[in-house]
Amino acid sequence: MVLLVLLLVLVAWPGFLLWDANRNLERVDALSSAAGTAGTTYLLAGSDSRADGSVPDDTEGQRADSVMLVNVASNGQASAISIPRDTYVQIPGYGWNKLNASYSYGGAPLLVQTVERLTGLTIDHFVEIGMGGVGEIVDAVGGVELCLDMDVNDEKSELVWQSGCHVADGTTALAFSRMRYSDPLGDIGRAQRQRQVVTQTIKTAMSPKVLINPISAYKLERAGSSALTIDQDSSVVDVARLVLAFRSASNSGLTGTPPIESLGYATSAGSTVLLQDTTAPEFFQKVLNGTLTTSDVTSSTS
Repeated sequence: MVLLVLLLVLVAWPGFLLWDANRNLERVDALSSAAGTAGTTYLLAGSDSRADGSVPDDTEGQRADSVMLVNVASNGQASAISIPRDTYVQIPGYGWNKLNASYSYGGAPLLVQTVERLTGLTIDHFVEIGMGGVGEIVDAVGGVELCLDMDVNDEKSELVWQSGCHVADGTTALAFSRMRYSDPLGDIGRAQRQRQVVTQTIKTAMSPKVLINPISAYKLERAGSSALTIDQDSSVVDVARLVLAFRSASNSGLTGTPPIESLGYATSAGSTVLLQDTTAPEFFQKVLNGTLTTSDVTSSTS
């Protein structure tokens, strides 16, 4: 009898967590009507809205602070590509501007359309996380180990860091993800740290100490479901598949940025990031075909 009860709990508890997460996830109309492309493409966006109070300043409105394309090609190759928020792109209906302006102009739908126009890939699933959500999820897993080989005392992000690796709580992980003014690589360095935070959070969240512990698993589920917004056609299962795809890309070294021609391309919108051949068409074709190599993404961030 005891064994039967234990088996029922082991089966019912994960089912409850999935049901509860799916019930609490916020949803938004985000996807376009573009014809599908091969494989599965996720767009992970980080909003810089201060509405949740996680960053105490009076900045109004919101833009896409981070934009990450996670793709699983038809041959199974997974890649996670950070597109710099200042990338010079053509925004449907608005002309050329920085990528993050598309979110300010038209929210998730226009950001999706802009990324699709840039990459030639149709977005199948959209996931957005706000500033506060990063800290909440990191705290839910008990902190994550992050590494940065320089001392930082950055006023804007409030990151205070001593060179090396340290276990960071949610507040520090958020500052670690936001900091760019003290980084010689600017937005490129910030994108690298954002991918590091995601990688380490996934690694910790999928560890036995979190998954097997009912209390830890419940904290993680509630933090994730309250922090994330997904498109109307997606579910918690799609979020889980995104997590697995990112982990696969990280394990194979296929994370980085598209090849960049200029980090300071002068335009009427100010200094922007110009991709190779404006839209890096050969790079995104490799993403679609599943033929990326580590040298493709390594050279992108050099």
